[in-house]
Amino acid sequence: MPLDWSPLVELIRRHHTILLMTHIRPDADGLGSQLALADALVRMGKRPRVAIASKLPPRYAFLDPQRKVVEDFRAPGDNFRDADLILVMDTGTWNQLGDFADFLPGMDVPKAVIDHHRTQDDLGAERFVDITAEATGRLAYEIIRALGAPLSQFAAQNLFMALATDTGWFRHSNTTAETFALADELVRAGANPTPLYEQLYETAPVARLKLLGIALDRLQVVCNGQIVYTEIHVTDYAGCGAVPGDTEEIINYARSVDGAEVALVFMEQPDGGTKVSFRARSRVDVSKVAEQFGGGGHKLASGARINMTLPAARDAVLKAVEAAL
Repeated sequence: MPLDWSPLVELIRRHHTILLMTHIRPDADGLGSQLALADALVRMGKRPRVAIASKLPPRYAFLDPQRKVVEDFRAPGDNFRDADLILVMDTGTWNQLGDFADFLPGMDVPKAVIDHHRTQDDLGAERFVDITAEATGRLAYEIIRALGAPLSQFAAQNLFMALATDTGWFRHSNTTAETFALADELVRAGANPTPLYEQLYETAPVARLKLLGIALDRLQVVCNGQIVYTEIHVTDYAGCGAVPGDTEEIINYARSVDGAEVALVFMEQPDGGTKVSFRARSRVDVSKVAEQFGGGGHKLASGARINMTLPAARDAVLKAVEAAL
């Protein structure tokens, strides 16, 4: 059942300076949703501000090459206190907000979460969550339509990117007839899939490919071939000139191993913690496994950040996944 957007529409109509935030290490769905909705708000005479609480991954620099729209949120965030409405998009958990998690509770303004992930914390915000939506981009599209705002070519391009990437370019199980219907409408509104695909999947710096090579060389298969995992060490980035954002597609290679039910990528963090990406086929709900470690997400795609060294996190997560299998 579609969400009732009327409360959010009323909030937006009553406010002017609207802060749009997404999760740390933003992806194409979060960024595309932010940029599309911001464009519609500008056309309504509003003053949206698009912010991220971590670095913009290099692969998405083409979305705002002059950095005229996407702003960096850095603690304490005093330059964002002019916001009179805050919309958190594509996440509803504290651990995905970085330093913004300390800023948000202190803002005495209306707040809303717009998301499609099952795992949700109480952010002190009204929730507009639809776990049946294949992407937050769909929800951003529904908001734009509910507002009666124009759907520009720029917005359509960003929404198509959100929709296409979060469905694995229309090949994942969350792709439906309605997904293709929305894609059709976005193309009719001016979205051009060809340059998007080329930019996202056929344009890579050598450093990203070298990092992928390291990850592939470390692939391990355990639990009778049902679990495939690899790991990235902090020193790997400097060693090949890569950045953490270059790890985004590695999980898909691990998942592609024949017989794999669950794929994992363990990424060592500078502070000694470990970030873990989870992907599954059908037998395991990896969001429930990730939640055991303070993370979460979707049934077949989740993540967690664990306050353990990489070897300790690897042992604990592998044990939990084996139990789930």
